[in-house]
Amino acid sequence: MKVHFIAIGGSAMHNLAIALHLKGEEVTGSDDEIFEPSKGRLEKYGLLPRSIGWDEARITSDLDAIILGMHARADNPELLKAQALGLQIFSYPEYIYEQTKDKIRVVIGGSHGKTSITSMILHVLNLNKIEHDYMVGAQLEGFECMVKLTKSSKIAVLEGDEYLSSPIDRRPKFHLYRPNIALISGIAWDHINVFPTFENYVEQFQIFVDKIEPNGTIIYCENDKNVAQVSKKARKDVQQIPYETHPHKIIDGVTFILDGHKEYALEIFGNHNLQNLSGALHICMELGLTKEDFYEAIMSFKGASKRLELVKRTASSVMYKDFAHSPSKLKATTQALKEQFPERRLIACMELHTFSSLNKTFLEQYENAMENADIAYIYYSPETIAHKKLNPIAPEEIKKAFASDNVVVFQESDLLIKTLKKENWHQTNLLMMSSGNFNGVDFNQLAEEIW
Repeated sequence: MKVHFIAIGGSAMHNLAIALHLKGEEVTGSDDEIFEPSKGRLEKYGLLPRSIGWDEARITSDLDAIILGMHARADNPELLKAQALGLQIFSYPEYIYEQTKDKIRVVIGGSHGKTSITSMILHVLNLNKIEHDYMVGAQLEGFECMVKLTKSSKIAVLEGDEYLSSPIDRRPKFHLYRPNIALISGIAWDHINVFPTFENYVEQFQIFVDKIEPNGTIIYCENDKNVAQVSKKARKDVQQIPYETHPHKIIDGVTFILDGHKEYALEIFGNHNLQNLSGALHICMELGLTKEDFYEAIMSFKGASKRLELVKRTASSVMYKDFAHSPSKLKATTQALKEQFPERRLIACMELHTFSSLNKTFLEQYENAMENADIAYIYYSPETIAHKKLNPIAPEEIKKAFASDNVVVFQESDLLIKTLKKENWHQTNLLMMSSGNFNGVDFNQLAEEIW
């Protein structure tokens, strides 16, 4: 197969390109900008385009498939040439389905938790030596590539993102995978630039459930009423398996999951992770593993990148970083760290960085999202708001939206970092949450400087 990627530098796209290359396909690609780590990884496998930019001469009639990334535009010259030649054009999720349509497809959906659950399943399957294909949205320890596609595997585990598929395919990605086994972890309004109302957003998950293959399975978190409502509307031929927070206890900052008289110490913690663990357990059991197989393997799971990821630990403090940016994620992550170390103060910092979080109409969704922290520092950049062409927001509006007295708002990243360096960190933990990096903050360097 000769496959060409339009916008090969994307996080998901470059991983798929590498996976197809490792499978033995002939892969080429193009992009108008490629940053690290995509650039270095593509170069390692000889897939980095010789020149940056679009060139319709790359599109020839002997190509078997074009894979179109979200970064490209509908008027992209290479796309127009491919359309004129009548070539097969796939979105990223369409091509993943084509590669896995003869396998048992496990698809993990949800506004939050899907990367962690997918990562847990991959970890357990690997330790139990069960061959599987996969696609996951975050870098995992011990994994060279975040996509794996083989001819021999009978199982494919896919993280199901609800965002759009491509510039010319406005369907959510997870609508295209047609799972045999589906999971929904939680539903909390996101991507308001695409789904303007909460009802419209929830509808996408109902469609996801409707697309489960005949005699398939839906595994769902019954702690979330929206998830339960959607899942219970599944067709009669679809098996329903609800789950909730796994029984556990915390001793000296370590979480143990409980199974009868047996206890298993975990590297991870927090109610949201214990819900994720329950979901992953049910999927692994559907794939033929026993509870004991799962528990023994999950003990060594350290979490996905930037999901409550430990940066530094001292005798009286810990620092974690997290991808959290939506209201539900902020609440769950701050609560998790506070419950794990109840005797310590918690200083939690978050960056308003996404289109949704910087939109005035969405801000009210953050009410009490940071109330579990002793001090909550909120940072946002007025320049980022201007770049996204959104209406300006005053610090007072943000403080009012979060609606808790512990909130302090910063518009300058440097001032926030100076404030952190002046803190007394004895018996105090630090949590940094953002889908960005607080305007270039190196978290490892920050940890060294404050401790």
